[in-house]
Amino acid sequence: MASWSATASTTPRPGATCRTSASCRSRGDVATLRFHLIAEAEARQIPEGATVELEPGGHVTPLARDTLAARRITVVPAGTTDAAIPDDLAPACPVTRVAIAGDHTSLPLKTALVRHLRSQGVAVDDLGSDSTDPVDYPDLAIRVGRAVARREVDGGIVIDGSGLGSAMAANKVRGVRAAMCSTPTLARYAREHIGANVLTLGATLLTPDDAIAIVDVWRTTAMREPRYLRRLLKVQRAEEGR
Repeated sequence: MASWSATASTTPRPGATCRTSASCRSRGDVATLRFHLIAEAEARQIPEGATVELEPGGHVTPLARDTLAARRITVVPAGTTDAAIPDDLAPACPVTRVAIAGDHTSLPLKTALVRHLRSQGVAVDDLGSDSTDPVDYPDLAIRVGRAVARREVDGGIVIDGSGLGSAMAANKVRGVRAAMCSTPTLARYAREHIGANVLTLGATLLTPDDAIAIVDVWRTTAMREPRYLRRLLKVQRAEEGR
């Protein structure tokens, strides 16, 4: 039997029991499940990429283990999730408001991304540049980073020739976690594993279709697993000098 940890707005599935202990809480709209037995049927109902708890003496069937691995689901002993992790540590998902900027090399890519994002219902703050006249990428990266750090937007996108310089510059803004991604797989890792709230792209490395695929994965991938959140919390504490 599974124990569903939920807020009042979450409806447990039939047979699930709601607990109210300190270790039972939700992060955003993803609730923590606690199991005594995980069989194949339960493994298929758990959200992909989630972390669940196994009660003392609990058991996971062999078929369920294969399904859990395929769905990137982590099983941890009950009571080992970190209650010290702030609920707002993970970036907002999906990103519904984004700040975007790019240097003089970025215009075709940025134009395609702005058009695509707006077609998906995303609010886009276009922070420049709008010409091919040379501009300095640090100015644009810091401008986007500050918008993200002030929580004026859910996330930021910066484009320069390689994407590397903009990532370095944006990461100088406290609270920003910028990652340069050249494939959708890297974009998924950047969100799922390290909670990147700023994405940087290389205009000389990507076609508009490549960039759209990367942005779509980055924008819609959630950071959920406690082990990744715990590691990110260490990064945040180092940034704060703790």
